[in-house]
Amino acid sequence: MENIYLLGYLVSISSFLLGLKFMSSPKRAKSGNLIAASGMILALVLSLTSGITSNMPAGNLYVLSFAVFAGSIVGKKVAGRVEMTQMPQMVSLFNATGGACALLIGIVEASQNPAPALVQLCLFAGICTGGTAVTGSITAYFKLSGKNLKVNSSSLVVLKWATLVLLLLLPVLVLVNPGIISLEVAVYILAFSALAYGFLLVTPIGGADMPVVISFLNSITGIATAFAGLVYHSYVMIVGGILVGAAGTLLTLLMCRAMNRSFLKVLSGNFKKAAATGAVREQHIQEIAIPELAYELTCYKKIAIVPGYGLAVAQAQHLCGQLQQLLEAREIQVDFVIHPVAGRMPGHMNVLLAEANIDYAHLKEMDEVNEDMESYDLTLIIGANDVVNPAAENDEESPVYGMPIIKSYLSKKVVVMKRSMDTGYAGVQNGLFELENCFLLFGDAKNSLTSLVDQLKLFSE
Repeated sequence: MENIYLLGYLVSISSFLLGLKFMSSPKRAKSGNLIAASGMILALVLSLTSGITSNMPAGNLYVLSFAVFAGSIVGKKVAGRVEMTQMPQMVSLFNATGGACALLIGIVEASQNPAPALVQLCLFAGICTGGTAVTGSITAYFKLSGKNLKVNSSSLVVLKWATLVLLLLLPVLVLVNPGIISLEVAVYILAFSALAYGFLLVTPIGGADMPVVISFLNSITGIATAFAGLVYHSYVMIVGGILVGAAGTLLTLLMCRAMNRSFLKVLSGNFKKAAATGAVREQHIQEIAIPELAYELTCYKKIAIVPGYGLAVAQAQHLCGQLQQLLEAREIQVDFVIHPVAGRMPGHMNVLLAEANIDYAHLKEMDEVNEDMESYDLTLIIGANDVVNPAAENDEESPVYGMPIIKSYLSKKVVVMKRSMDTGYAGVQNGLFELENCFLLFGDAKNSLTSLVDQLKLFSE
């Protein structure tokens, strides 16, 4: 029977790897999701069956079964309701639940007083990373939801570092001198400290840096799961945790590069402040009307579209697809230029545009086109602000200084679709709007694109 379980877990692990492989292609991503989900269902069935055959107490089986059933129902409902713009918040909540599982596993197992030092080390590591992921992710959820949780006093910074030192030293003291404090008490101290550290780590971070935080919390959730798997000798948990941890770490590194941040600063929670640096000044801008823009679009040969969070909020991706088709029917080249953190989450824009059946061949990465932006007759910016702000290159006092941007200002003409002159996610004014080649089109992105598409259709008739 043991061999059958091992074979089943091997199939489950293989499905995770195959699912990830499929997800690397937009056309096979849905299949990849189904394959990986099937592997997870298989792992759950095997775990329940294993509990039954190993004479697990009936009460534990009932609790486990109820948890699996309730979690599946709640997860299905939450995932079905969430909007694309709320994906970062949902990922934060999932990170929190993963970290909570690792934290609870550590506390429960510590009550059994395991003797092997390796098991104790895994417990400590799982509790520290799991606890940090719980409160860090919940804090990130509220900040992404627009709640003002930004606290950055010097006393909290000192408390944060003191907590981190405690998280690192206490496990060493317990392992080197087992009699200094009981394992159960040490575990509770670590759990409380890790929960406090998660909050202290995330709460000072500004909005523009939150995508990096989400990715980092995702990685430590995976690490916490892997440590929990080592405690239970669960190959599925170990491999699944390693996959999530490795993917999250790589993504964090890529995000750091995209935001020009140091990975060590991410680990220490030392993020660049994103608050506005001064009073908002009046900007002299030029506006453009939809009929004028529609006519000009038909006269160009090469157009870049830069999508951002505003496009996601307006759910205007399908109109973008229609606009692309109308322009390409006139033999106009249309490229979608994607910033790595556009939409507040890596890959967010790619998924959004894929929903509108926009082929990935038309999607260009920032580094791929930045040196070629001068060749574009027009760059249409839809709901993006910080990722095209020239202050990142020419204003050393700006909070976004040093962040790589899409050099849209180099194109022959720039049109920015905005709701108002409000600052972007980073709270920084955009000097792009004042350039001679830049024009603003105010309004909801969906309404503006609808009118633009209607105008272009009239030209085609």
